[in-house]
Amino acid sequence: MSISRAAVQELVAPVSEDMERVNEILRGQLAEESAAVRDMTDHVGRFHGKQLRGALVLLSGEATGNATDEHAAVAAIVEMIHLATLVHDDILDGAEVRRRVACVNERWDNQVAVLLGDFLYARAFALSTELSSRLCSSLLSETTRRLCVGEIEQSNHRYDFELEQSAYERISGAKTASLYAAGCELGARYPGGNEEVGAALAAFGWNLGLAFQIVDDCLDVVGSTDVVGKTLGQDVEDGKVTLPVLVTYERADARLRASIRDVYTSPDIDRRAERLREVCDLGPGVEFAMGRARTLVDEAKSQLAGLPETPARTSMESIAEFVLTRNW
Repeated sequence: MSISRAAVQELVAPVSEDMERVNEILRGQLAEESAAVRDMTDHVGRFHGKQLRGALVLLSGEATGNATDEHAAVAAIVEMIHLATLVHDDILDGAEVRRRVACVNERWDNQVAVLLGDFLYARAFALSTELSSRLCSSLLSETTRRLCVGEIEQSNHRYDFELEQSAYERISGAKTASLYAAGCELGARYPGGNEEVGAALAAFGWNLGLAFQIVDDCLDVVGSTDVVGKTLGQDVEDGKVTLPVLVTYERADARLRASIRDVYTSPDIDRRAERLREVCDLGPGVEFAMGRARTLVDEAKSQLAGLPETPARTSMESIAEFVLTRNW
């Protein structure tokens, strides 16, 4: 059963007041004198969605007893980097809809969308220089590098049906899990606290983020656009072979493998994801992928075992379970 949007707000209840501060900071950072830029930042502000990454910065701080007055700013920086990746991802994927509104590249064009993504990165790192510790700038600059490497490697492995699961997880982790890991580590360590605790929370974030991406990949091939609220089927259109498809392909006979490759590569095929569902049963592949996500969530929750039993820790455990049950 999927958790509703209202229930997601309950998941982050222990830091709800601080999340209001995060959104105040975001509004201030996205404000711009240029009417053209302001029109775009107002539009992209509607992409906030679940804001799990920012919430996890705050929850990690609370759960480890490391919360500071600057944690809201750190969370806002993480959310701005995430917004920038969404804008750039939509360009790479040719997506049309996000959060049930037109993507920036769809409403304007790719050139302007690239610049908006760059604007968001610039605002994020400018704010990080105003903090009392360099840890945020240092960790998130390295994380941004990993995000870019992950995207480049994923592009390099398009149409690669022989991709090993370990390579898929490394690439998917870099482009998604690394920001979750960084946010949780910053929550636990900022401005420079216990590195061992930080490493445990980073591991929590990595496993959670990778599970999130695997579920996302499953939704992309079998989900409903009306429910998920964004353009689906883009992985198949772009030649990205994700875990549920890799498993389906690996278990297929030669004839079915040829049909799957044809769906990805033959010209003049409309709605390739729909065609893929027609030529093969993706159910077992999705089941395998969701099982792997389940294992990752269990591994994530195990990283919290040494923390005191607090509302913040409970929320983090509940968010991990939400990742498995979400359909949006």
